Order: sequence, then structure tokens, then C-alpha cells
Amino acid sequence: MITFFTTGKPFTGHNRIIQRNALKSWKLAAPDAEVILFGDEEGAAETAAELGIRHVAEVERAVNASGQTGPKVLRSFFDAAQKLARHETLCYANCDIVLTADFLPAVKQVNETKKEFLIVGRRWDTDLREEIRFEEAGWAERVREMARVKRHRLKGDWIDYFVFPRGFYLGKLPPFVIGRVFWDQWLVWKARSGGAALVDASDAVMAIHQNHDYGYHPAGKAGVWSDEFSQRNYKLSGGRWHLCTIDDATHLLTPEGLRQNPRMRRRSLWRFWRAAGDLTRTALLDWTRPVRRAIRLQKKTG
Repeated sequence: MITFFTTGKPFTGHNRIIQRNALKSWKLAAPDAEVILFGDEEGAAETAAELGIRHVAEVERAVNASGQTGPKVLRSFFDAAQKLARHETLCYANCDIVLTADFLPAVKQVNETKKEFLIVGRRWDTDLREEIRFEEAGWAERVREMARVKRHRLKGDWIDYFVFPRGFYLGKLPPFVIGRVFWDQWLVWKARSGGAALVDASDAVMAIHQNHDYGYHPAGKAGVWSDEFSQRNYKLSGGRWHLCTIDDATHLLTPEGLRQNPRMRRRSLWRFWRAAGDLTRTALLDWTRPVRRAIRLQKKTG
């Protein structure tokens, strides 16, 4: 029915716990689910063997301006997954997302009505410090209740899973890097700009994000948003005009079924004016830079 694929951090410490939780939950999310783990991080091969999932160690990595090897290149495993998958429907999910029994019915409903689609949804941030006891009855409801109690469902610009048909992104991705920003919003824009049904499944699927730190980056969370690779991702995306969020969905999937998003046109207008405003502000800063520089110089010499 579905092939999950992902890439992770080293399987050590807390990351080991949350990544194993995620991978195990996907195996249980659908009958005959295939799971592919990409990357050569510490513990990846051993974890894949233990859980009975497929492991592909070889991935492309970016190189920074100093010639140092950096993060993994997204398209190297997005393209590989679409070629290797046993199933016609794929799901890329970040390796800290737990999915439960509401996931498969949502995917089936969209799959049966739309040929070209991308399913995304908001995540629920939750603190999980221990491995989930999947062998115990009711494990899923206990984890879901933890998320409901915390009541921290994020906004539409945090996108952690993408469900799409095989070939949907094959050969189409710029060389974005994972572990930085902007690539996820570009994937959403690409689906919508190509005329596919962009489905917000937030009210049908509870995607549980296990909170973690940003120790994989020397500058922590701030570095993820502002470093050389993040800025490169932004340029590769084409800028503000080529970034969408879950709020740009053409369709909503609710417990009552799939329907058109009534706020779609309003959202499109909002995006247009926001992007136009950004361009205007940038242009004004460029035009007034000589004047502002002269004023600062005058103040220093006055």
C-alpha cells in the first residue's frame, strides 16, 4: 500500500529513542508497509537490520564554501526512493514523527479520488523521553492523549510529512539540503503550481512530533535558519514566490471527507500581497541605501 522513506541523525542518545519510535510506528501504520532508511549515520545500519527495514547507506552530501562536506542532498534519496519503492504511494516523513491508525484511511481516501496529489498536515509537538512500548495494547491512544494534553499543534509552515504518488517529484528537485529550512515549503509550492490536489489532512491525521534539540548544528536552532546552507536553499527555491505552507491547501481532509478549501482564494491573495510587500521593501532599501549611508556619514562627521 505505502512506502515510507526518511533519513535520520546518528542513532545515539535521545535521537536513537525518538527515531526508533518513528520507524516502528510506520511499520504498524499500514499492512505490508515498506520503510526505507537512507544515510550512513552511526547506528543506522544496525537499527534497520533490527527493525527489519530497508537501509540505503549511500546518499549525496553538499559541500560548503570552504570545501567541507555538509548535510545530505534531498533529491539523492527522494529520487532513489521513488525508483526503489515497492508501492505506488510514498510518504517522506521526518524521522521523529509518530503516525498511528488514522494515517492509512486518510491516504486511501485521497488516493481513491485524486490521481495527482500531495498530502500534508500539521504536527503535534510532544515530549517523549522513552521508547514506546508498541507491544502493549493501547500504545497509540496513550501517545495521542499525551499530545492532546500538551495541546501544541503547530502552524502551517511546519511541515513534517509528505504523501504523494510514485514519480511525483522524480528528477524535479533542486539540490536542497536536509536539516535546513525552505525545502519543505518548496515541495508544497511545486505540488500546487503543478495543478495537483494539495490536501491538508491536519484534522484527519494526528502526526506526533517528538521534541528534540538542535545539537546537530554548531549554532543550534538559529544556525538551521540562517547558515550558508539555509540561504542556499532559499536561493534554490526561487525565493518567496515559490514557498507555500499547509495553509495554501486546495483541499481539506476532515473526518467527514475530502472537500475544497473555502479559504483558498483568500489565502492566494494574501500570499500575493505579502510577497509583493517583501519585494517592495527590498527595492526601497536598495534605492535609499545611498541616502541612508550619506546621513550616517554626516552624523559621524558632524
